Amino acid sequence: QVHGHGGVQFQNWAKTYGCSPELYFQPTSVEEIKEILELARQRNKRVKVVGGGHSPSDIACTDGFMIQMGKMNKILKVDKEKKQVTVEAGILLSDLNVELTKYGLALANLGAVSEVAAAGVIGTGTHNTGIKHGILPTQVVALTLLTAAGEILECSEGSHADIFQAARVHLGCLGVVLTITFQCVPEFYLQETTFPSTLKEVLDNLDSHLQRSEYFRFLWFPHSENVSVIYQDHTMALMGWALWFWDYAIGYYLLEFLLWVSTFLPFLVPWINRGFFWLLFTSKGEKVDLSYKVFNYECRFKQHVQDWAIPIEKTKDALLELKAALESSPKVVAHYPVEVRFAQADSILLSPCFQRDSCYMNIIMYRPYGKDVPRLDYWLAYEGIMKKFGGRPHWAKAHACTRRDFEKIYPGFPKFCSIREKLDPTGMFLNTYLEKVLY
Repeated sequence: QVHGHGGVQFQNWAKTYGCSPELYFQPTSVEEIKEILELARQRNKRVKVVGGGHSPSDIACTDGFMIQMGKMNKILKVDKEKKQVTVEAGILLSDLNVELTKYGLALANLGAVSEVAAAGVIGTGTHNTGIKHGILPTQVVALTLLTAAGEILECSEGSHADIFQAARVHLGCLGVVLTITFQCVPEFYLQETTFPSTLKEVLDNLDSHLQRSEYFRFLWFPHSENVSVIYQDHTMALMGWALWFWDYAIGYYLLEFLLWVSTFLPFLVPWINRGFFWLLFTSKGEKVDLSYKVFNYECRFKQHVQDWAIPIEKTKDALLELKAALESSPKVVAHYPVEVRFAQADSILLSPCFQRDSCYMNIIMYRPYGKDVPRLDYWLAYEGIMKKFGGRPHWAKAHACTRRDFEKIYPGFPKFCSIREKLDPTGMFLNTYLEKVLY
């Protein structure tokens, strides 16, 4: 019989949310998970499944049973002809990336962080950038789901298609994802080129930038006109980049210290943003490496973060309005960066890119040395602008939306809720976050 542990304290990566589950499980097989669900049914307990715990919100928190999937992390099958890989749901993308290279394969797109579990990546709608690429769940061609009743469903476009349309962004509320099959591509190298620009130039020439680079994104430094443009594109060449990285490492340590000082002297933040741009982003930078090593970068500081997707045609208006909001409220400070990325439309019910090409606008307030910083005024101004332009919040990030909001912004929301209620009529997989979202 599977045993759970009491007294475990769960915290997310940023240490901004935590909980004390009644029992904490680390199953090693599907049979063990079935036993846990049976125990939960007997005791009328809720169940929350977690992976890497990276989500900067309370989506993973519970006071019931917590299932941590880290021991179910195997690669089950590699189909070299179809370029597909089937994995257990708990595998970290950081491990999968390395294993795929052994087969000459890679994922076509990745987020900035790979210390995240496969089921969590798809469950929260993780994304990167590239207008010809969808969010990461669009790379999923099949998955298996263990329902609250103990039934295993194999879902794909050809089997349980409605559930598949919902389960690729599942929020952890449809059941326990057991396996995922990803569509891969041949292994490839990326060249990343960064160069300085201005907000006006980038917004005035947005279409040109989107066409010029496969994985285009840019960073805007609030309280200034400064922008760092980042192009990432396929290449055959391989070159060294140790010096480039070393400059960044030194700069980020300095940034954390200065931001800590600014918690006592907030008026320094605009100067820090400008100084950091001048120090590290005014010259052109280049690096080349395997795709996953370029997509990923080390998240050095704990942080509060919001990230909403708006219709791509609203990018310019929304950013200029955010800039104006900061200029009209001198006491509101905003840390670098505002990271602006792009993703292709899809048909996944709760994808922020459902039926529309989208711009993701990510804002951050760092927590230097783990210290909290005032952010409420910035958060409210940003959320107001995102809602005005039809924004949809990233499911893993903190937001203040409720069911009433989601019914307006997601055409597929009623269908998702209907599927959830059929799969989990007693609400076994709900928690406080999901109740706010779904009820």
